[in-house]
Amino acid sequence: MSTQRNSARGLPQLLNIPGTRLLAAVLATAVIAYIAWKIGQSPPQALQFAFNGLAVGAVYALLAIGFTLVYSTVWFFDLYYGAAAGLGAYGVFYLRTSPALGSRADVNSIYVNAVFAAIVAGVVGWTLHTLFYPRLRGRFGPNAIALLVGLPAGAVGAYAGVILSYPAFIHLTLSPAVGVAAAVAAVFIPFWVIQSFSPNVRLSRVAVFAGLPAALIGAACGYLVSGAPGAGLYLSWAVSCLLAGCVGLALYRGLYVYMRQRARSPLIMLVASLGILLAIAAFIIIVFESAPRPLPDAFGSAPWKIAGARIKGFNVFAIGVALAGFAILWLLLKQTSFGRAVRAIGDDEEVSKVVGINTTVVIAAVFFIGAMYAALAGILTGHDTAVQPRMGLLLLLKGWIASVVGGIGNLYGAIVGGFVLGVVEQFGIWDLAGEWKDAIAFILLILFLSFWPQGLLPRR
Repeated sequence: MSTQRNSARGLPQLLNIPGTRLLAAVLATAVIAYIAWKIGQSPPQALQFAFNGLAVGAVYALLAIGFTLVYSTVWFFDLYYGAAAGLGAYGVFYLRTSPALGSRADVNSIYVNAVFAAIVAGVVGWTLHTLFYPRLRGRFGPNAIALLVGLPAGAVGAYAGVILSYPAFIHLTLSPAVGVAAAVAAVFIPFWVIQSFSPNVRLSRVAVFAGLPAALIGAACGYLVSGAPGAGLYLSWAVSCLLAGCVGLALYRGLYVYMRQRARSPLIMLVASLGILLAIAAFIIIVFESAPRPLPDAFGSAPWKIAGARIKGFNVFAIGVALAGFAILWLLLKQTSFGRAVRAIGDDEEVSKVVGINTTVVIAAVFFIGAMYAALAGILTGHDTAVQPRMGLLLLLKGWIASVVGGIGNLYGAIVGGFVLGVVEQFGIWDLAGEWKDAIAFILLILFLSFWPQGLLPRR
């Protein structure tokens, strides 16, 4: 495993050719000079392209952040990441398309609902078994433990099936879950804040004082959601991201763990994840057909006119989501024991096992989080353009390019690379047709692999 990790990390060093550094400096200067010239040529249009670049770059940054998290932990390219973006976008379309919502089409399928309900039940069952089996095995037999784990897992799976089967009433069916989530957050957030000042404080002590207010907060949130049918679109975002995360976790636990134990080359993992990407794309075509599909209009669709540029509030929101996603993941990796475990596994998985880290659980959580980031990026893209079955592959490539530009394996580089890629793409098509945008992205990739293979912010 150590050999695989080192080989995956090994990016080509700067080409040892006379004049290479000079050529790289000339190229960088030329790009900066071109952008400066365009800004001076038409400031309003330059502002428009800059904002468009930041908006698109926010999606690339989200993709690169999740991709960096997964890659820097297990050191292989998981191509399901692109499929997760497609699942997120099509999940919103699936949940917001029915006659009860004013749509002429109805794509809701009992078979699709059953598949995802089973995946959710399996993920919840494995999670509960992993967390509580060490405590229960001394008190109960295997059959009793299976029953104790299977009943709540089955209940959660059935609940997920109900949510998917009645998308028009998602604000009603999901309100209990929203209330529980708000109550749990109202307990854990004060606990984390207090623990930062007093590390010895126990969760049970905080729960005694925060339990009643948390219950009231949860009940209020659930009641507000149940009376807000307009919240259905945004609740579908959460459901789609969670479903994509569950599929990512299920794939890791059900397939990748088995293959990682027996694979002698990362290429086997790459081919397996490619098969998953193509299979999910085919599954999407079967359910939704191959024509592009529009998502419902979200808030902020009407543009604002600022200094001659037309700026959508939703795109500003997308930029904020990318920054918030970076901040949340940074806090998770830098300020929690889970983050320390993730970094330890990324440095050496075998040593992490020796010191007592449950690497299977931690890596499963990483796949879950990474897939949620990809799904969110797919949702933002779908609202800005449209959704199509093979959108995940292109988004996967853009996320990878952003990671290379920023510095693969570096969280800071991921968000920087995303925004840089978006801005370069937009300014690159100033005098060209929009179809050149993807070509410009791949040219940028080739330049970075040739002259700056470690990216703008190399991993230390």
